[in-house]
Amino acid sequence: MQTIFLQAAPDGGMLPQLLMFGAIILVFYFFMIRPQQKKVRDQKKFREELTKGMTVITIGGLHGKLVSVEDDTVIVEVDKGIKLTFDKTAISMDATAKAQKV
Repeated sequence: MQTIFLQAAPDGGMLPQLLMFGAIILVFYFFMIRPQQKKVRDQKKFREELTKGMTVITIGGLHGKLVSVEDDTVIVEVDKGIKLTFDKTAISMDATAKAQKV
């Protein structure tokens, strides 16, 4: 019977619950939202820095050399005389960075 009364007793109001909720929001921000925003900024910067002559890899795995870079599109030469037009968002930042290091 005594345990029932102890459970019903107020233990400081809503402040501890609000602090815990705030801590959870901070954890989500620093471990999920902030890194995603940084990755989006890095991808945007990478797409702005695409230049003619770069070796790139598309998100589909196609390797080629940039022949032309326009506002929203790029022309990739995959073999002699074979040129394909892609949207800039189709160029993979991670795969291209790995290919350029090798």
